[in-house]
Amino acid sequence: MLNPHDGHAPDWRRRWSLLLEKIERVQSPAQGQALLDELSRPRAPSVLAFANAHAMNSVAVSAPFFEAMQSADRVLRDGSGMATLFKMLRMEPGLNLNGTDLIPRLIRAFDGRGIALFGTRDPWLEKAWQRVRQEFAPHSAVMRANGFLDAQAYARLAAEHRPALIVLGMGMPRQEEVAAQLREVLSHPCLIVCGGAIIDFLGGKTPRAPLWMRKTGVEWVYRLALEPRRLFQRYVIGNPLFLTRALRLASVQRR
Repeated sequence: MLNPHDGHAPDWRRRWSLLLEKIERVQSPAQGQALLDELSRPRAPSVLAFANAHAMNSVAVSAPFFEAMQSADRVLRDGSGMATLFKMLRMEPGLNLNGTDLIPRLIRAFDGRGIALFGTRDPWLEKAWQRVRQEFAPHSAVMRANGFLDAQAYARLAAEHRPALIVLGMGMPRQEEVAAQLREVLSHPCLIVCGGAIIDFLGGKTPRAPLWMRKTGVEWVYRLALEPRRLFQRYVIGNPLFLTRALRLASVQRR
């Protein structure tokens, strides 16, 4: 891979190389379960983030977002685009540990301990809260707040209630920046998860794609069809841009 410390490399290539080094690639279901077990026993405030094609495009143009991603304690590979990138770089991509599938498993693992949902707005937040309490963590005290407060408000709520799991559903790059700020000020052991649209999914605002689309890595097509105006830039413009950058990075590696 490109030397990330090469002073002649464009900023986006250096950032991509550094973030790719940080991403954990889980190679088997057994390793995935071991990771889940480890994440569910935080010893200090820690941040879990996910790197997908959209994150890589955002990293390429935003130094603050890159710093927020780099500061996360754990970063997992999310999506077929990232699998393609790793294969171009002749690296084993591992399992697709996307947040939409992993976070409900994490919530179940934290059942019996305090949980906070910070993100989206009612009625979707209310519905997600009810679903978490009824289906995923019936033995937990679950608190919630919409995704449009300032970071200090979330810090005050988390310091007061001391949840063991904090799920942020604010979208990139805000949730990663809020996560970094929460970790900085909280003192109790907790896992802070950058969850993207997870609260909207749990609340029924955004339906999941059919299983065959998820397994073949084209869930993004389904989401684009549902929200073409909002997601046009992310997918129609962003996906070709991501692949172009991936090809350029791979070509540098082969020289």
